Amino acid sequence: MTAYPHLLEPLDLGHVVLPNRVIMGSMHTGLEDRLSDLPKLAAYFAERARGGVGLMVTGGYAPNRTGWLTPFGSTLTSHRQARKHRLLTDAVHEAGGRIALQILHAGRYSYHPFSVSASALKAPINPFKPRALTDRGVLKQIKAYVDCAALAREAGYDGVEIMGSEGYFINQFLSERTNKRTDRWGGSPENRRRLAVEIVRQTRERVGEDFLIIYRLSMADLVEGGQTWDDVVALGKEIEAAGASIINTGIGWHEARVPTIVTSVPRAAFTSVTAAFKPYVKIPVVTSNRINLPQVAEEVLARGDADLVSMARPFLADPEWVLKATTDRADEINVCIACNQACLDHVFAKQKASCMVNPRAARETELQLLPTRRTKSIAVVGAGPAGLAAAVTAAERGHRVELFEADAEIGGQFGIARRIPGKEEFAETIRYYRRRLELTGVKVHLGRRATVEDLAGFDEIVLATGVVPRVPAIPGIDHPTVLSYAEVVREGKPVGERVAVIGAGGVGVDVSEFLTTPVSPDLEAWKREWGVGDPTKLAGALAVPQPEPSPRKVYLLQRKTGKIGAGLGKTTGWVHRAALKNKQVEQLRGVNYERIDDDGLHVTFGPKHEKPQVLAVDTVVVCAGQEPVRDLADALRATNRPVHLIGGADVAAELDAKRAIEQATRLALTL
Repeated sequence: MTAYPHLLEPLDLGHVVLPNRVIMGSMHTGLEDRLSDLPKLAAYFAERARGGVGLMVTGGYAPNRTGWLTPFGSTLTSHRQARKHRLLTDAVHEAGGRIALQILHAGRYSYHPFSVSASALKAPINPFKPRALTDRGVLKQIKAYVDCAALAREAGYDGVEIMGSEGYFINQFLSERTNKRTDRWGGSPENRRRLAVEIVRQTRERVGEDFLIIYRLSMADLVEGGQTWDDVVALGKEIEAAGASIINTGIGWHEARVPTIVTSVPRAAFTSVTAAFKPYVKIPVVTSNRINLPQVAEEVLARGDADLVSMARPFLADPEWVLKATTDRADEINVCIACNQACLDHVFAKQKASCMVNPRAARETELQLLPTRRTKSIAVVGAGPAGLAAAVTAAERGHRVELFEADAEIGGQFGIARRIPGKEEFAETIRYYRRRLELTGVKVHLGRRATVEDLAGFDEIVLATGVVPRVPAIPGIDHPTVLSYAEVVREGKPVGERVAVIGAGGVGVDVSEFLTTPVSPDLEAWKREWGVGDPTKLAGALAVPQPEPSPRKVYLLQRKTGKIGAGLGKTTGWVHRAALKNKQVEQLRGVNYERIDDDGLHVTFGPKHEKPQVLAVDTVVVCAGQEPVRDLADALRATNRPVHLIGGADVAAELDAKRAIEQATRLALTL
């Protein structure tokens, strides 16, 4: 008996049986771009194969130079490369897994001057304008896909996934938005489909019947000029007839103005799209996007929305996701919170991807969790993200660990973050660490502010004492209308109908969203907010957004003259800025704070403070940064005790849980 009978049911695909209905979706890590990184990539995939996932898909590999996502990015174009890939596929197979190579041609998303597409139309997210292919050029691109698939088979892969969604090359041929051709590759839905169908048909002819071909089909483009539902269904039927083994769901183009995978997107938000498509084909259909827990995946499959579920980032967060579900240990899963901070943000910054809640992801050969040779007694002070990571990692290595926390509960800044609408997932990380503390035997002292005397006798002392809100030197800062962000979010102190938020960093943006969206919307309300419609009725599933009005008038202010939210994540910042715009938050830059009194917040603008203004607000919320809490460190050093400072206690810049957790993990691996 299992709590997840649908999720863990085997799937017979004829020549291969998948042990469960879980696919680890494609996630580019940056390790794909250099053959010298293949040993690291092999270790990364082998660890997840041991974790029990039914089928894995690599990050995208271009079939030729024009398809590069970035200059000299990942490709599979030669027999030499195929032989090298045997290192990866052999490691996966030895671990009991199965793996497919994703063939991804970036088209007009290629970040280089050699890009090609259906038409010479520049993408709004790319400075490079593509060259429109000739008829002969299209045929050469089809051949490149087929050759790449044959090389993947030679390399030992169990199949390929042909990326036909997310606005990449194939998708660009399918949509009127980007295909202005009038030849046999454009001008009508049938002609626009021809490229995708020919790639699948010729690939099947080349690789034979005992090789998986997954086609990633864009079922909701979420852009103007996107495909109609009739186009999507017709393509799916033709792809099936051409020889695809599985159809995977793609949602949204990269240039879409609708969030699809960030934390604020409700879980399983798009499975209804797959459910609408599924009756039209007989081959297995995969659903995707914001599925991160076994119970969510089980519900999706039990409803019949799809035959399989695809998850990418959840396997960055926890390579044993399936194994824990199989052995009734779902409460031990380190859940992906869809923050994007160390995965997609890294990739778009041309860095190696990892995971905020699991810094070992894609660093398995570097950050090895090895048993300690000498057991030590370790005190960790502070149970925020840094302290929790340090305590758990040290205990997993075999150390005796005690954790001291002045508050009545663990979590630190995550305890504040989880109260922000759209960031409720942060509670899952706190839940994970609470369970890990139990399982690793860490002795936890809650509601106890550690003293120098408490820490006597420990071999190592780790201080993760965190931060306190910075109090800016503004006349009237002690006025009764002034509150800190912690008082507002964590303590729930009352806030008026007109609010000024001082400080427009990540905390200020979060607080502004907290004040304008007091309750996270349900799925249907979220769809109305962002303009996600019924794909069977609206082309590209794109509707007119209908944001709910804010219950408050909020001013968001910063001293800097630059763009508000400039320091937010590359792949999430635009979502927060759009949310603020939807709620009509008034954003003021280049502000000089003069004073706070009964009339409100007095500010001036300009280098000589020549433009005064009074914001008649009921409440002023201060989000002006943080100060490190280091009193205990100073006291310990006065007694010549060695201490390790981590997290906000070490660097109290803009709150950075990614840095804090990685720093704590690395320290614990050296103790």
